[in-house]
Amino acid sequence: QMQLVESGGGLVQAGGSLRLSCTASTSASSIKAMGWYRQAPGQERELVAIISSGGGTNYGDSVKGRFTISRDYAKTTVYLQMNNLKPEDTAVYYCNAEIVKVVNVEGATVRKYYWGQGTLVTVSS
Repeated sequence: QMQLVESGGGLVQAGGSLRLSCTASTSASSIKAMGWYRQAPGQERELVAIISSGGGTNYGDSVKGRFTISRDYAKTTVYLQMNNLKPEDTAVYYCNAEIVKVVNVEGATVRKYYWGQGTLVTVSS
């Protein structure tokens, strides 16, 4: 069973930094992409950053230039380095993984999405 284990959330003052990590419990070959989303109170979940199996990245506009996503050599752990944090960054941050599985002899595939339990980041002013 796929599991995503997150760590690194906490309380930090504005201008500070935090580093989040997320480790997947499945093989790297099945992971299409991993990333981070966040959800603030009363708001929809939004993209923070995604990194594909090929190394391509995509960032939400509000974090460009401040956050950096990366993966280890095994491609099963994703990190989010958050610098120059702002109070508006306060949210629950969720790790996400997209898994591709072959389901028949013709090579048809299905995509499944998994979520971590979330880690709270609170930025004080």
